[in-house]
Amino acid sequence: MAFASTSFLAPLRTRTVLLAPLRSTITHRPNLRRAGLSPIARAAAPARTVRVRFAPSPTGALHVGGARTALYNWLLARQQKGHFVLRVEDTDLARSTRESEEMVLRDLRWLGLTWDEGPDVGGVCSPYRQSERGECYKQFARKLIKEGKAYPCFCTEEELEQKRLEAEAQGRPPQYDGTWRDANPDEVKMRLERGDEYTIRFRVPEGSRVVIDDAVRGKVAWDANSTVGDFILLRSNGVPVYNFCVAVDDALMGISTVIRAEEHLTNTLRQVLILRALDFEPPQYAHCSLILGADRSKLSKRHGAASVTQFREEGYLPVAMVNYLATLGWNDGTEKEIYSVEELVEAFDINRITKSAAMFDKDKLRFINGQHLRALPQEEIETLVIDEWKRSGVFTDVIQPSAPLGSTATALVRGSLELVNDANAEILSALSYPLQETIASGEADELIAEDGGFAELASIALRDYDAGVMPIGNDDDHATQWKEWLTTVRKETKRKGKRLFHPLRLALTGKMSGPDVGQIIRVLHLTEESDASPSLVPLSKRIETLRSKVASM
Repeated sequence: MAFASTSFLAPLRTRTVLLAPLRSTITHRPNLRRAGLSPIARAAAPARTVRVRFAPSPTGALHVGGARTALYNWLLARQQKGHFVLRVEDTDLARSTRESEEMVLRDLRWLGLTWDEGPDVGGVCSPYRQSERGECYKQFARKLIKEGKAYPCFCTEEELEQKRLEAEAQGRPPQYDGTWRDANPDEVKMRLERGDEYTIRFRVPEGSRVVIDDAVRGKVAWDANSTVGDFILLRSNGVPVYNFCVAVDDALMGISTVIRAEEHLTNTLRQVLILRALDFEPPQYAHCSLILGADRSKLSKRHGAASVTQFREEGYLPVAMVNYLATLGWNDGTEKEIYSVEELVEAFDINRITKSAAMFDKDKLRFINGQHLRALPQEEIETLVIDEWKRSGVFTDVIQPSAPLGSTATALVRGSLELVNDANAEILSALSYPLQETIASGEADELIAEDGGFAELASIALRDYDAGVMPIGNDDDHATQWKEWLTTVRKETKRKGKRLFHPLRLALTGKMSGPDVGQIIRVLHLTEESDASPSLVPLSKRIETLRSKVASM
């Protein structure tokens, strides 16, 4: 075994290193005197005020399910003026990496879920990585052994596998059969002195029953003896198992409420048994339903984007992600769909988290993102959109926020955006002139027909462009000039509404739909003037193409 028997199973020594100094504003404490802690450590124990935690395992990117769990904890902490603790559960040494930890922390920061205590900011319960708290777990294991609540088990992997197969053959649950639970002390001593490998198992009390009042699922009860056998606390290499670490850390960090996914519900039995044995008061639990994909299976990569990083890279806003994730399994009892972060903090109620599984609807997320995006102040949306245009190469660095081209181009596409990335396709469409393709597709047949208006309005546009009458976007008062020109054309042709605007749109943009034609003309001029985009088909080239088309009709 990784730890020597003579040192590990020595009598428990009370040491203040078990707990870092904590704040002294105590309203309620676990019973730490009977837990075997020193007077100094007991005096420093955390308050039983609202303290919640998000405890990711750094084995990959932050999944949207984990992000929702973090969000619910964060909302409760902020609403109750409590503390949001970030604890890294990295006891899976083979899969945990510091790179993954940094990815998770980066995504949490992007969402705006800042923490009060954690591995990077420190805090009163340091350290916050389970891999750095090993001695703490061993001391509590010694305490349990000293009190007869845990014991060494010398069963080999082969023996345990044989016991499992026998239990299955006899129709019994594959639980540990207690071989070393009441072993002869002399046999145990001999094995220890011989240096045999062993694990530390928890002694499940006879007749024990665990009942919790889950904030989401109501009363949940287990008959401990029929549900679990004596389970392992420390592996043979000295590494503590997940449930032991979690129970000890929740107690020592003063966690008052544990909000997590329902897949952890089965872990609650073991954790409560451990907490009881150490004489700690269990926290309140709230186990949230799973997030499902369209096929009603657990959301995963096969459903498309499933990590926060992917949604960030696709152009979603953090406030929209927070809005959507909050309502993915929670509601405030109204039909409201769009929330600011401040509104969520005020409205959040742990008792309104729903039991039923939540379906992840990417279309709904896009809709919510669009609502938040279009509601941004002009300066903010200009910065986001222009940065995206530069990143994608649609525009050169010439384009800037709060300048004529930047402001006009952003205003042109703003109304149709659901994602920041949508701005690329929207502006490229405006800069292009697919007149020949649109006509060849047949979708413009009605406009090309004799009474469709295309020939008449295209001829007028050509005439007025040649005469310098049609506004070409080179004046700051272009919008007014464009309206006046349209009024003149309407009176001349006796056309109005779609009979006027649709043929004219086709003639000047080459498309059947899109943003305001006058705005497009202004953007074309400003783009050409500053040589800001390689994708531009300027008005002069459009006129040439249009002239050829009209001549061939």
